[in-house]
Amino acid sequence: MRRVRRVQRAAERRGIDPMTITDLDRGILTGLRPAPAPTFVVSQAETRAELDEYRALRREVFVAEQGIFARDDGDRVDDDPRTIVLVARTTDGTLLGGVRIAPAVEGRDIGWWTGSRLAVSAAARTHAGIGGALVRAACARAEAQGALRFDATVQAQNEPMFRRIGWSTVSTVDVHGRPHVHMLWRIDRVERLARATKAALGALLEGLGSDAPDAAGLGGSGFVGDDAAPVPGSDLVAACDAILPSMVERDPEWAGWCAVLVNLNDLSAMGATPVGLLDAVGARDASFARRVFRGLRTASQAWGVPVLGGHTQLGVPAALSVTALGRTDRPVAGGGASPGESLRLTADLGGQWRPGYTGSQWDSSSHRGADELRALASVVPALRPTAAKDISMTGVVGTTGMLAEASGCKAVLDVDRIPMPDDASAGDWLTCFPGFAMVTAERAPARAALPAHVDTAVCGRLTDGRGVDLRWPDGLVTPAIADPVTGLGPATRPLKEGPHP
Repeated sequence: MRRVRRVQRAAERRGIDPMTITDLDRGILTGLRPAPAPTFVVSQAETRAELDEYRALRREVFVAEQGIFARDDGDRVDDDPRTIVLVARTTDGTLLGGVRIAPAVEGRDIGWWTGSRLAVSAAARTHAGIGGALVRAACARAEAQGALRFDATVQAQNEPMFRRIGWSTVSTVDVHGRPHVHMLWRIDRVERLARATKAALGALLEGLGSDAPDAAGLGGSGFVGDDAAPVPGSDLVAACDAILPSMVERDPEWAGWCAVLVNLNDLSAMGATPVGLLDAVGARDASFARRVFRGLRTASQAWGVPVLGGHTQLGVPAALSVTALGRTDRPVAGGGASPGESLRLTADLGGQWRPGYTGSQWDSSSHRGADELRALASVVPALRPTAAKDISMTGVVGTTGMLAEASGCKAVLDVDRIPMPDDASAGDWLTCFPGFAMVTAERAPARAALPAHVDTAVCGRLTDGRGVDLRWPDGLVTPAIADPVTGLGPATRPLKEGPHP
């Protein structure tokens, strides 16, 4: 038995199902040849016949064999059209097992999915790997559906298998008179995005700007990691964003439009009124540059902000960056909040995924009229927040983490209260570029009138600590980002305390 346990541990370290090794070892010790594990494939059950076969297997296991249910194990999840059933079959089509996944709550999908009714036929249990393969497939499919939380309540005897795969135990519960365990699969989608886009900034920017006049570092005293920067000795605010070269090459008109959009959003986050734009364009030829300028010109006219000048170079790879200038005598810092304050998300949910960018870019602006676009600049001044940030590369959760980090706090978001469009999964919406969305902190509920085409809701709170947690309707809190997003550290308090006037 000691040798078996050693072999099991070695298999786990190598990512091999230890049951396969154990069966082989048992055959060597006893002289019996283990039955060969069947070749099987996990796929989604699509037809009524496939679903009925899975249901029949469940009745065999949970009703006839285990006696957990008297006649049938069916429930509301079976009737939910969003439910997905995954089955394992041999190459000749024989059903070996199945599992189902579905949103945990009725109504809007908030990104909480559960797995249930994992069943493996009695004949297939002598072979290793079928149950584990179904669980792994369920985890991958839940994440593909946009889940940010995936859990299951499993029979206690199955806990070791789930733990080997990487699940963690939340609590023990009693279900139908049987011991069960509530278990959680960690989804790190938000943390991976934050690491890929922002985690290197602290080390990269260390010391940069520290010798600027009247400034303690980048942005000046009280401003760390902000969307724009106050210009010392004036009421000017400057913002600068570059568009991904691949996007410029693929969709030059849309790149030109977005270059204006993201910079004006950055000014809006600080409560600044836009004054003008400067552009820097690189293009392989004049024809391509003309397409970029078409997008810039259309956006400039829509928002009523002139292009004041810039630089153009031909015969080079596609490139585009825009600088925007605005005015405010009291810019709103991204790091001006304190523990105990509420977090609010205000967003334009109208629109759809930009063709070719499904799941990453929500287009809420190209269908809007000029009056609607220009009205968005009034959101932050109307809310009078202690801190504000424009949602951009790191999505809603990551940008909220940046606000919390600059404020020396931790953020806790109530997922079911976050405004979301109906046509986007929670995972996509909370990690995409949303067109126009602002996260703000407030000491008292804001009662200002906002543009009619935006949605707004208090959806979280700042506390002591660091990172971002997600709180779910059942009270469970899961980590979304464990560490500071940028590593830039907290800002010092702005010289002019208090919310934006």
